[in-house]
Amino acid sequence: MQNKLILVVLAVMGLSAVTLGLTSCQLVKWLGLNNQEIELVQSNVPRDLSPDATQPELNQLVSGNSQFAFDLYRNLKDQSSNLFYSPFSISLALAMTYAGAHGDTERQMAQTLHFTLPQVRLHTAFDALDLALASRAHASTEKSTGFQLVIANSIWGQSGYSFLSSFLDILAEDYGAGLRLLDFQRATEQARVTINDWVSQQTAGKIENLLPQGILKPDTKLVLTNTIYFKAAWLYPFDKNLTRDGSFHLIDGDEVTTPMMKQTQHFQYGKGQGYQVVELPYEGQQLSMVIVLPEAGQFTAFEDSIDAQKLAVMLSNMELSDVHLTLPKFGFKSNSSLKQALVHMGMEDAFSDRADFSGMTGSRDLMLTDAIHGTFVSVDEAGTEAAAATAVIVGPTAMPPGPEVELTLDRPFLFLIRDVETGTILFLGHVLNPQG
Repeated sequence: MQNKLILVVLAVMGLSAVTLGLTSCQLVKWLGLNNQEIELVQSNVPRDLSPDATQPELNQLVSGNSQFAFDLYRNLKDQSSNLFYSPFSISLALAMTYAGAHGDTERQMAQTLHFTLPQVRLHTAFDALDLALASRAHASTEKSTGFQLVIANSIWGQSGYSFLSSFLDILAEDYGAGLRLLDFQRATEQARVTINDWVSQQTAGKIENLLPQGILKPDTKLVLTNTIYFKAAWLYPFDKNLTRDGSFHLIDGDEVTTPMMKQTQHFQYGKGQGYQVVELPYEGQQLSMVIVLPEAGQFTAFEDSIDAQKLAVMLSNMELSDVHLTLPKFGFKSNSSLKQALVHMGMEDAFSDRADFSGMTGSRDLMLTDAIHGTFVSVDEAGTEAAAATAVIVGPTAMPPGPEVELTLDRPFLFLIRDVETGTILFLGHVLNPQG
């Protein structure tokens, strides 16, 4: 019988984050919450801060990640609730798992995740992309509220269990991750609490009890976690004095009253058969929120049809326009299992006793038992963050006048957060009811 491997991917927006530094020592002590001492096994191989990934390799990785993002969207979408997840966070955490996959398990994971690069080049490309995204952050100033994008990885292993040094080397060199040791066998509940405490610490207490009781077993051997923290102010913040209650039309025909933000600004805007799309830049203009509003009554058909290629066409057809924008404030959190979706998408072996993760231990004694994803998002007048911030933004003064358009987001819409330079989709979701 194979031992259990649980994957936890956590995406957070608008929260305080703590990045834990890892030393180059082979075995060190890490002090957790409540002064609990945890052993940390870290490969002596340092993080590669200058990976030799080529631009075509990065483009190939981003393209595959985008395809996976919309494949997963179609498997997660639910007409009864809002949806928000981080496809990049999920891809990154699964890439760490993929480093130990062989045989059919490796092949199925590659097909599902659209990993088309050879293993060694894939991890180098992820390293380069991760570092590129980390460079987007900038400090706050008197005229700027700053921008934060922090990605952290952590692996939790059974104390005394043997993992291959080659596996630990990849985690250290390309993901900056070490192996924290817990005793799942004799202290299962304490291990669950320790991981949940770490998650809570990373998210300023906004996401607690991510791992529910009973999900860890005494034969659990490895838990991989990834957190992505994003906080940014709009380049053009909304004036709170213009926010008024308005009607939002639900899919079932009902209406809810919700605060609606308003502004008129030069935005990239486009429209096509059955949709309108607008791009709202964040301060620094390195990342943006893209909002897609399907035609009234066509939301279900539209979300069934959208994919990475269609999104690329939509983005390429936008032009600078004078947009009279009405957008609801919204915020919600979720915590769900990805297992069913990933199995349905083709990763059957990884979650069965046919799993081959021998690249982790040297034998076929590990299998995935679940993949847990937790998210939090809050969008208001100041930006995409949990607490509103005041900022004085000076925009370009010589923008050419564009066509005037009216865009009122008073019915279900899709939205995504993307890195403009690489095209990486960091977050993706839809809003069916801004009241949650």
